Amino acid sequence: MEDFPNEIFYEIFEYLDLYDIYKGFYNLNTRFRDLTIHANVLTKINPSIMSNSNFKDYYQNIVKPNQKQINFLRLINPFAINIIFPSPRTILNFNSLETLILDNLHNKKFDEFFDHFMHLPNLHSLNISLTEGIKSLYILFCQIFRLPKLKYCKIEYYSENNEEPLYIDLNYNCSSIEHLIINGPFPFNTFNNLLCCLPKLKHLSMNSIVGSQMISEIQELSPIELKYFKHISLKIDYIHFGKFEKIIKDFFHHVQTLHLTIIGDKSSLDAKQYQELITSYMPYLRIFDINHEYSIGKNDLTYHDIINQFNSSFWIENKWFFTHQHRRTLGPHTGIFYSTAPYRRKYYTYYLTLNNEVCSHIQENVNSVKHLHIVSQGIQNNVLNYFPNVNQLSIRYISKKQNESTIAILQRIVPLKQLTTLFIKYTDLPVEYLIKLLYFAPNVHTLNLIELPSSVTDLKLIKENETSKCVSNMNKIENLTIRRWITFYEIPFILHFFPKLKYLKTQILTHETRKIIRLLLSETRNRIRNLLKTTP
Repeated sequence: MEDFPNEIFYEIFEYLDLYDIYKGFYNLNTRFRDLTIHANVLTKINPSIMSNSNFKDYYQNIVKPNQKQINFLRLINPFAINIIFPSPRTILNFNSLETLILDNLHNKKFDEFFDHFMHLPNLHSLNISLTEGIKSLYILFCQIFRLPKLKYCKIEYYSENNEEPLYIDLNYNCSSIEHLIINGPFPFNTFNNLLCCLPKLKHLSMNSIVGSQMISEIQELSPIELKYFKHISLKIDYIHFGKFEKIIKDFFHHVQTLHLTIIGDKSSLDAKQYQELITSYMPYLRIFDINHEYSIGKNDLTYHDIINQFNSSFWIENKWFFTHQHRRTLGPHTGIFYSTAPYRRKYYTYYLTLNNEVCSHIQENVNSVKHLHIVSQGIQNNVLNYFPNVNQLSIRYISKKQNESTIAILQRIVPLKQLTTLFIKYTDLPVEYLIKLLYFAPNVHTLNLIELPSSVTDLKLIKENETSKCVSNMNKIENLTIRRWITFYEIPFILHFFPKLKYLKTQILTHETRKIIRLLLSETRNRIRNLLKTTP
């Protein structure tokens, strides 16, 4: 190894996590210490999950000595944020910082940091997810818009007050942002003013634009021309299309790609209305992608009469094609209408009916789908699509009567061996079904559950099950999230069934905290002893 040129090691470093580089090379000798310190990888700090003590060591030996040259910093845990930034002012030591990603940030911390963000001369990318409800969206966005060099911003929050409008003064809030992602409820009555603050906007994504119950309307700013605005993705909840139509006319002239997800508004499913808007107000539109969910009254036109209007020559000539699904047993008056073009299909919701198909489906190109979300009261044999490239699977509303045939049908929908992430979004999950599903999906490393099966406390019986033994030995799950409370008596199942677990996110009862921590520490010591015994 000593004879290898430095360039070989720099190339190796490109494939390793920085913490692994530090642990594997830093203390070998002076040469490798210098290599580690001077490698370009030290400009990017993106630590994996590790203990508090390991992170402190990592901070002292890697982060702190190189803080002036770091240009990319991602922190996912509050304790990591507190270690690297013991006071908000210390962020100014990272004066080369260009990209900052802070997950699970407390609102108070964000407020404390913000004034110092202003003085980072190269900060052009900010990604923040907040852990608590936002009391004032106005303050939040005014702060973000004040950052002078910001080009990319992704903000994730939930709001305690969706009614609050943004009274924005363009003299102070004209932003340099070009790419904006908002994951959190945003009031529609202030959408106009938001766009007026973003003259350089190129790409906008918002996952929840919501209506307002406010009687008084706020004063809207005069529209501006968004000459760089090319790409937009919006999810709109229960807003009459007539209101959104004005936004399209005022701001969407240069838009080339339009992705719309619309919930609960019948007026948004009018083919002639869209045709007129596209022809008159969106002359550069290349991609029109819609996902519309609504239930119409039985005295209206049937659902099929409405959606068949999208089969005219205008849509065919533009190569914009559509299909639909019906939700469970609600019949032909309800449906999900959506585009079939393959460019959009990274995430796909598949609604399976309990009865026979109420109408024919158009076979789709779903090769680009990576995350499949199955919604059904029961998985039936009449599946029409196979998703060959899915690696994330979400399952919701599955019948309690699970059996091996259910998993066999799942395999006809998605290659289970290919899955790396699994979300099970329903309760009363039979432990036998979980075991069997993980048996056929051995490469899952991230598992997200609403709750643990109730029978997991009978660990003796589970251990006697041959399939359970096999799954316990071979599963690769490192990240486990359980949404609801777990008890002390469920911890042994987790420790036994997920031996490779590194990260557990859940809720525990306060009076059980000490017991659970003692059990976890005891199990860790036992595993270390066993490892030492088996090491030659």
